[in-house]
Amino acid sequence: MRLTVTGVSRAFGGVYAVRDVSLTVAPGELRAVIGPNGAGKSTLFALIGGQLAPNTGSVQLSQEKKPSEGTHIERLSAHRRARLGIGVVFQAARIFRGMTALENVMVGAHSTTRAGFLAAALRLPAHRRDERLIRARAHECLARVGIADWADRPAEALPLGQQRALQLARALCGQPRLLLLDEPASGLRAAERDRLATLLHELRAEGLTMLLVEHDVAFVMRLADRVTVLDLGKVIAEGTAAEVRANPRVMAAYLGTAPTKSTQTHQTDQADQADQNHKAAVRENDAPTVRKSPQP
Repeated sequence: MRLTVTGVSRAFGGVYAVRDVSLTVAPGELRAVIGPNGAGKSTLFALIGGQLAPNTGSVQLSQEKKPSEGTHIERLSAHRRARLGIGVVFQAARIFRGMTALENVMVGAHSTTRAGFLAAALRLPAHRRDERLIRARAHECLARVGIADWADRPAEALPLGQQRALQLARALCGQPRLLLLDEPASGLRAAERDRLATLLHELRAEGLTMLLVEHDVAFVMRLADRVTVLDLGKVIAEGTAAEVRANPRVMAAYLGTAPTKSTQTHQTDQADQADQNHKAAVRENDAPTVRKSPQP
């Protein structure tokens, strides 16, 4: 699946968190988006995933063989985007409390079920068949991310590293064609980071298109096919890891070289405020609590 973002902008309280951003992620590519705090990375992630809608611009999905016949998704809700094949792994661990790890992962396959509400309510054969297939797939995804032994434990009892792996397993259970990852390595130990990097390499080799938003430059540089750099809500560089690493604008904005403009501090404060406004807006539309229905 190809992702095309064209001229996307989003403002909070009159301050732009993302402004006129465009990028294209080719089928099977692992594209990274990096930038300093307040650069607009999380806002861009939410605009693609459906947690926020852009003020202007478009987000389009298309097939590799028919790039001109894409589907515009910028006005679609997050659950409708999931049905089109978008899987999301958020920065903060989002789990359904009161459910086991296995049940949490099964939720990710909801968009792939065929049986309707009536079949589920009456527990008809079609629903039971879907349930068996999803349960088996969820076990496979837990094993793939390395937490198969935690399947029957309450999700809230898992350590942070395992909760992050659980999110990834849930996204994979939905059989995505485009996987969005927001700082998946944040808070992980070295061994867990290495395991995650290996898994992302495997998924890319299988042809899965991925967009990785990450603050850890070293982690990104060993994984990404291409890197897009944001600063103050705008794209300032794009290219291979080597090209981005050598770009003087990236060095100034992200890798620590002193800024040359006196307005840099003021602009950064504005971007940070926009980022805080964005996070508050996303929290208002956060995922609903899922309750287990009693067994008949």
